[in-house]
Amino acid sequence: MEILKKFIERAKADLQRIVLPEGTEIRTLKAADRLIEDKVAKIILLGDEKKIFETAAENGLKNLAQAQIIDPENSELSAKYTDLLFELRKNKGLTREEAAKLVKDPLYFGCLMIKNGDADGELAGAQNTTGNVLRPALQIVKTVAGINVISGAMLLFCKEKQYGENGFMLVADVAVMPNPTAAELAQIAVSSGYTMKNMIGIEPKIAMLSFSTKGSAKNELVDKVVEATALAKELAPDLKIDGELQADAALVPSVGKFKAPQSAVAGEANVLIFPSLEVGNIGYKMVERLGGATAVGPILQGMAAPINDLSRGCSVDDIYNMAAITANQAISIRV
Repeated sequence: MEILKKFIERAKADLQRIVLPEGTEIRTLKAADRLIEDKVAKIILLGDEKKIFETAAENGLKNLAQAQIIDPENSELSAKYTDLLFELRKNKGLTREEAAKLVKDPLYFGCLMIKNGDADGELAGAQNTTGNVLRPALQIVKTVAGINVISGAMLLFCKEKQYGENGFMLVADVAVMPNPTAAELAQIAVSSGYTMKNMIGIEPKIAMLSFSTKGSAKNELVDKVVEATALAKELAPDLKIDGELQADAALVPSVGKFKAPQSAVAGEANVLIFPSLEVGNIGYKMVERLGGATAVGPILQGMAAPINDLSRGCSVDDIYNMAAITANQAISIRV
């Protein structure tokens, strides 16, 4: 878990403005209180100020007065943000009246803060679904140049230190794309590689996973991974990407050497790309529950600015760690 400690220290050294749209939710407030006390980020809470301070008093939270608190229902920024949203979406048929209504939604307001340069990143999802978090993000912040696919990467800290980077690896997609095409899978691989390289600071070795290794099985599902591998290499020739590889060939040096002796990734992979969301979500949760791994995330990839989605079952620690990760994404984008 040293990587998480590095994230926190990096965030402390370069404070980012992180907006929390679910500003009256108790876990969010407890995490915000800790983030402020530890000086991990500059916190922006969206919601009714009176309710926020009442909840803080009831729970002994003493640092929230240091947060910037904005109520989208009656903010002086509403007119400016209404104009901004209208300009962004008028070609999609959005009226100014509809924009004014949407601005009162904290999830839209938070994204507009980022678009207008008033915040550096957003974290939500303790109360809202992934769809609700992503909708305004895609409409307002949009995707990074060259990428039109959003994906969710999970950080896995495993007990078996011989795999990945001393037991650490990044896996995707585990949260967003149910059945990506070959082109979409290639973008997921590239986004994951740059998350590993630019935010985490580890040289990625990306394995495109399948039930086949280098033609050992023939199937249209294998063909998709083979095509995705070729497309990913074209998109990012600077990254080490290989496939199709079975999980053991990707992770175990002796198996990788035997099954794919010419591969620069086999047996040494630290980024695993699942062929579908079904495989990814089941896979990481089995490693977590049966193998005792610690999973942190998901980290949303592909956005032009960091906007992350929480599980509605998240803990205070989850929110705290994801806020530090969001800050690190913002730092990486700026650098």
